[in-house]
Amino acid sequence: MADPGSQSVRSASQEISREFKTLVDSQDLDSIKQSQNLILGRLQDSNAVLSHFNEYSENCFSEVSADFSRNTRLLRSMKSDLDYIFQKLRSLKAKIMETYPDAFPDDSAIEALDQRPDLELPR
Repeated sequence: MADPGSQSVRSASQEISREFKTLVDSQDLDSIKQSQNLILGRLQDSNAVLSHFNEYSENCFSEVSADFSRNTRLLRSMKSDLDYIFQKLRSLKAKIMETYPDAFPDDSAIEALDQRPDLELPR
């Protein structure tokens, strides 16, 4: 059986809950719920779009990653080949300069001969 102390606590809590209900308008609560449901729907749509984009990006990356790594290896190989070629050219030029000192023009003559624009510098 219910003892009188718990009965008074129950009636007091019911009275407090009735007072809280009078403080808040039910229309305001309904509009808040509606806004929250609208925001939830938008977030779920955004999540679906982002998930689809992530899957698409993953597929694109898997398609191009093999080509990208192969081309990277090719470029590194070409760079090392070019470095070796230029090293040999510098060595040959040094040997020619030792044997024939007048074979190459000095710096002022090089500037007069080479009139190409410098593509490395921004304009």
